[in-house]
Amino acid sequence: MRTGLLTEGGYPYASGDAGLWCDRLVRGLGQHEFDLYALSRSRHQEEQGLLPLPPQVTRVRTAPLWTAEGDSGAVGYGRRARRRFTEHYGELAGAVCAAADGSASGAVADRFANALYGLAELAREEGGLGAALRSDLGVRTLERACRAPGAPRTAREARVADLLTVTGHLERALRPLSLDWYGEDALGAADLCHATSGGPAALPGLLARHFCGVPLLVTEYGVHLRAHYLGQGPGAAPAVRALLAAFHGRLATEIYRRAEILTPGNAHARRWQERCGADRARIRTVYPGMAADGFTEAGESPDRADPDTLVWVGRVEPAKDLVSLLHAFAEVRRREPGARLRIVGSPGGPEGTAYLGHCRALAAQLFPDEAEGAHAVGCNPVSFDEIGSPDAPTLPEVYASGAVVVLSSVVEGFPTGLIEAMFCGRATVSTDAGAVVEVIGGTGLVVPPRNPRALADACVALLRDPERRARLGAAARARALELFTVEQNVAAFHGIYLEIVSHCPVRRDLLDASGAPLPFAAPAESHVPAHWPATPTWALPTTEPAR
Repeated sequence: MRTGLLTEGGYPYASGDAGLWCDRLVRGLGQHEFDLYALSRSRHQEEQGLLPLPPQVTRVRTAPLWTAEGDSGAVGYGRRARRRFTEHYGELAGAVCAAADGSASGAVADRFANALYGLAELAREEGGLGAALRSDLGVRTLERACRAPGAPRTAREARVADLLTVTGHLERALRPLSLDWYGEDALGAADLCHATSGGPAALPGLLARHFCGVPLLVTEYGVHLRAHYLGQGPGAAPAVRALLAAFHGRLATEIYRRAEILTPGNAHARRWQERCGADRARIRTVYPGMAADGFTEAGESPDRADPDTLVWVGRVEPAKDLVSLLHAFAEVRRREPGARLRIVGSPGGPEGTAYLGHCRALAAQLFPDEAEGAHAVGCNPVSFDEIGSPDAPTLPEVYASGAVVVLSSVVEGFPTGLIEAMFCGRATVSTDAGAVVEVIGGTGLVVPPRNPRALADACVALLRDPERRARLGAAARARALELFTVEQNVAAFHGIYLEIVSHCPVRRDLLDASGAPLPFAAPAESHVPAHWPATPTWALPTTEPAR
């Protein structure tokens, strides 16, 4: 089977997102061929190069989402092409404006889809679409849709600067429409397109389905639409936020309608997909696969944990709410004076660096350096480390060093750090954010976010009860090994690939490029070596035997 793997800002770039997951999937399915189609996000990402690829990757094609170099200009369009562009883009903008108030309907979804595929066909014939979207014609077309009767007030109030901002975003999001990936020598030759996220990554799969009938599988471990909502800064104009939210909502709906199967990584992502109109019968939850070897070794080795130590591991940023954790630990120290807290992680960007400095200052304020006697050196019970430092050489050793692993997030997707702790057989205390409850499944304690008192109570309960800690840790390790390993993930996708291709074969005269018969391209009974009479035997006239 040949699979077209579609990524955005990820695999196979060395600095891409979800690189480990995609690489493990490709290497685990060595019996299939993979063609990689990657959209890059920046020049820096392209300069970092590609990861080493296994032999089953037969082709790699890349395209940038950060530059429009090489795109044909709007002046290259003739009169008829300009008229078609105005018609299709006007319909798409009209569908976006109609949905900007959140009251989209099936008619609006169909209008958006027809306009999207009309633009794709125009881009295929004319050699590009981006320059037309950026042109004055594109801006005027968007403005007419915003000023049209029936458009919501937020769209009608869009200023010229807002229209230019929305135009630039739409041009980048629709850039896959201008790629030359949809012929019989590219995605058209695939048996299946597998998009590793929604949004622009799934657009080439939609077009391969539209032009060549290739079935589409969409995996979302982080819902693209949710990420867009969270990424909208508070400084964005209301018209910009409304129009872009409507566009991404319409695109998500079309992706969910056309995909043969959707594979969210957890129930939290599944609920987002269902709210956007995904058919529940076509959704299969597939948990991310994680390499368990190093962590399970820590869980099987003799217990080296300090019975009074709490461990937090992750990327330092405001969403992790370390401030609440520090206040909770102040209550833990009041009730358990010997308790210690290890915070291990690196800051996530400039905002994370500033947040880390704030947390260090708060820890120094809450816990002045303490000394056991007049001649001893003081020591703060809260320590800050990074992976690779002398005190935190590896992740498994960090998890193994504590009696309880704590997660204090207010916003969380799929908590990989919790799964790593579960592999190590550690009891956990977590806040109820994202997919935490689904991952824990009763093998740890869960408290409400932004509630330091509840977090402290749960930590103290486990610190005082080593037998309960051991029971929860053993149950957590068994659950993680059953649900969250690489082997489980690869086996699930192997079955889904076969399911899709068996129900949705791509017919190319029943032969592949080498002349071999395509699997599942014809029903099994067509291969039965027998001659079937035109008239069934039971319908033939009977004759009396001669006497």
